[in-house]
Amino acid sequence: MKAIVLEQPGTLRLQDLAPPANPGPNEALVQVRRVGICGTDLHAYGGNQNFFSYPRIMGHELAVEILELGATDDELDYSAGDTCCVIPYLNCGHCIACRRGRTNCCTRMQVLGVHIDGGMREQFTLPADKLLKAEGVPVEQLALVEMLCIGAHAAKRARIAPGENALIIGAGPIGLATAQFAKVAGASVTVMEVNPARLEFCADVLGIDKLVDARGDAMEQLQTLLGGELPPLVFDCTGNARSMHSAFDYVAHGGSLVLVGHITGDLTFSDPHFHSHELTLLASRNATPEDFTWVIDSLRSGEIDLAPWITHYATPESIVPDFPTWLNPETGVIKAMLSFD
Repeated sequence: MKAIVLEQPGTLRLQDLAPPANPGPNEALVQVRRVGICGTDLHAYGGNQNFFSYPRIMGHELAVEILELGATDDELDYSAGDTCCVIPYLNCGHCIACRRGRTNCCTRMQVLGVHIDGGMREQFTLPADKLLKAEGVPVEQLALVEMLCIGAHAAKRARIAPGENALIIGAGPIGLATAQFAKVAGASVTVMEVNPARLEFCADVLGIDKLVDARGDAMEQLQTLLGGELPPLVFDCTGNARSMHSAFDYVAHGGSLVLVGHITGDLTFSDPHFHSHELTLLASRNATPEDFTWVIDSLRSGEIDLAPWITHYATPESIVPDFPTWLNPETGVIKAMLSFD
């Protein structure tokens, strides 16, 4: 069985592993069809990803085909042969977060491809209740559902009011997903980014016309776009410490800052500024099953078209040499995808 293993930072290898065992009770054996390459994977390759250990089979943005289901007392709406997306967050179901419906931040969280081995392999077993059938959604788009869910969850955390100004800092895939679902939720979206190609993508694909080039005077550009004011909602999606520190300055009095990206170190901020503005600071981690439903419904309805997002493809053989190139902005990657077909 082909598998791509990240042995240590900067060392990715194609290996031949033994096939998985038959599924046990409440498990599913799946054939991996597509794997979306996430910023988490790129950061892990670079050695700066939180919650990560080596060696690891990466891959948590997944489209899979069910090969076999183990015995279960639950009534399932899918069966062998169906193609599904995967909720890659393996939560305990019993801790205080799970009991309150916050399964995305379970105290014993195990994320496929991060804490435990993920889907960059031909086959594997996983809990059957982590599969979601989404008829009518193409297999490539199924593999990107989880990415969109990160943005959808961040938008939900912010409790966006229709017409409210929202600034998205960082137009990587997670920033784009956050911008997309902030827009779906009714926000008037502005995107701030250092890469002009990403700003062009926001305009041409997402239809966002309020753009801030962070290579210039970002504050002046932002206030000009918003009539001299600052936005009440700011989402930092960069995973960059300097950007996250600066993000506090862009939030209006009485506004909220949502930290979607995260870093391996500490963050500090000015308490006088924080208190004088009576800011609300929120973290956004992973996503909930409700977020997955929202995203799948949006894809089925045609409200979101992911086709332009997928800019690069790889096979198990080509991903090892290709992967390092995707860390270079000049490669022009929006989303890369691994195919096992």
